[in-house]
This record gives sequence, C-alpha cells and structure tokens, in this order.
Amino acid sequence: MTGIIDYNAGNIRSVERALQFLGVEYRISKKPADLEKADRLIFPGVGEAKFAMGELKKTGFDSFIRDHVQAGTPLLGICLGTQIIFDHSQESDTQCLGLIPGEVRLFPAEFRDKGLKVPHMGWNSVHTTNGGCALLEGIPDGTDFYFVHSYYIDPADPSLVIATADYGFPVPCGVKCGSIQAFQFHPEKSAGFGLRILANFTGRNTVC
Repeated sequence: MTGIIDYNAGNIRSVERALQFLGVEYRISKKPADLEKADRLIFPGVGEAKFAMGELKKTGFDSFIRDHVQAGTPLLGICLGTQIIFDHSQESDTQCLGLIPGEVRLFPAEFRDKGLKVPHMGWNSVHTTNGGCALLEGIPDGTDFYFVHSYYIDPADPSLVIATADYGFPVPCGVKCGSIQAFQFHPEKSAGFGLRILANFTGRNTVC
C-alpha cells in the first residue's frame, strides 16, 4: 500500500487522481498512525517552508518521516516535499528535516535582468545525471516536466543529484539518497511521463 502524507501543505488531490488512474492501492491521512503499515510513502507539497515544517511538527509527521526513512521505507518527495527533506531553506530561514545534507536557495535576483522569471513556472526539459535512478526508467532524456518553484535544492554532495533542468544554470531537480528519491517538478501534473515516474515508484509498470 502507498501512503500519501497529508500535512495541510500538499498537492494531495492531484497525486490522488494520478494514483487512481494507475489503479494503485493508496491511503491518504493526516495521522502518522494510519500510514504505519505503508510499503512506500509519497511526500508531496506546495506552499511555504516554515508553515510546512510547523504542520509536520504539529502532526508528528516530522519524526514519522525520519523514522521510516531510517528504516528504509521508500519515500518519494515532490516539490516542497523535496525541499524540506534538506537541512535548511532560505525561505523564512527554516530548519528542515535534515534527511539530506544541503541548502534550499532562492533563485538569484539577477535572473530578472536575464529575462528569467521567478518563480520558475511551466514546462522544462529534464536531463539525467549521475546515472539517474530507477524511477526515471522508460523516460527519454530531455523529457519535459512541469515546474512551479522560486527556490532550488543544492545538495552538499553533488553525486546525489540525478536530474537537472536548465534555468540560468543546470538546476538540480532530482535527488536520490538511500531510500529517498525526490523531484522538484510535479510528476502528477506532467502527463504520461509523469505518470511513468509514479508507476515506477508504485510498481505499476503498465502506463505508456
């Protein structure tokens, strides 16, 4: 069973619709106890880092996520759920979950001088690096995925980066560390190849 973590900061319904399309057994809950027996966890998110961390602590999902990752439960991070698995976010100077060493940084102000908008919003090509990961199997290099973000992940160990997107520089947009695989873009909003990522994660390898 796939557990979807609902901490009042997630793009829950889009993920739910995608899993329904794939025919995946799942459970959404705001209570960690309801997801204790999940075989894998999806950690989605939209919004502001400090609010999200506050909700995780209030619900107990902060320790729940740490414990399950330590135990080796596969975790798929999406967008804000990817950012707050790092040590720290520059957004509201937020201490995050600390599951992966690194910083979440605001796109530089000079981007606007180069004609690049912040947030980085819309479709952009994603390129694998460091061998990619199993969730990207069946997806051609350079496939477009949907992004909405003003902050980007910056792992302390560059070898953890499995995907980048060109937005002024090769922006890290996918990481793998132990049982964690996480993406800055939204697979659930990225049409067929986004569904492929979710299918690969859940073992439903029947989607085109």
